[in-house]
Amino acid sequence: MMQIYLDSANLEEIEEALSWGVISGITTNPTLMAKETGESAPLVEKICRMLGKNPVSVEVLSTAAEDMVKEAKRIANLSSNIVIKIPMGIEGLKAVYQLSQGGKGIKCNVTLVFSVNQAILAARAGAAYVSPFVGRLDDIGWDGVGLVKEMADIFAKHKIGAAIIAASIRHPRHVREVAAAGAHIATVPFSVLKQMVNHPLTDLGVERFLRDWAQARPEEVF
Repeated sequence: MMQIYLDSANLEEIEEALSWGVISGITTNPTLMAKETGESAPLVEKICRMLGKNPVSVEVLSTAAEDMVKEAKRIANLSSNIVIKIPMGIEGLKAVYQLSQGGKGIKCNVTLVFSVNQAILAARAGAAYVSPFVGRLDDIGWDGVGLVKEMADIFAKHKIGAAIIAASIRHPRHVREVAAAGAHIATVPFSVLKQMVNHPLTDLGVERFLRDWAQARPEEVF
């Protein structure tokens, strides 16, 4: 079953989403972190405690491989369930390769992936997760869901172990489509998660049931 991650660094959103019992992880990025108040390290630690053993992706800010590795190790020391997000690129691949080595290597999530070639390279470098950006591809007239499907087919054919996280999800239809395309995970904003719950016929159905009960047995309650 495709897992759902919440793409957020907001503690209230995370707490509420976790209470629904549908969230298996958290992804963050510098943009999301910058929206929250306070220092980033304590915020990350709070999020990690809330998630228990489930993964929390935290992105590095450095751009050179050596600096990415140093920063990643500092971040990973905050909690055992942290996954390091590394932007796609030559320096990123170098960093992922170094971080993933050894029996206790640091798990990496290669982000900003826009092609199958990038996904293959990220997986070969040792990424545990590869994140194609569906919405951003759609924005420029490309087929974001099609990329996810092509990645999923190739990963399955060649038994590539990296998990595909469909990112840059813009609406509930994206979630349905990437699930059908074979994504292992979809990471969604809280606004999209709420939209996934709702359907006008569900609301009408509840309203009708309550109205019928009130008319037939106005004084009876269970």
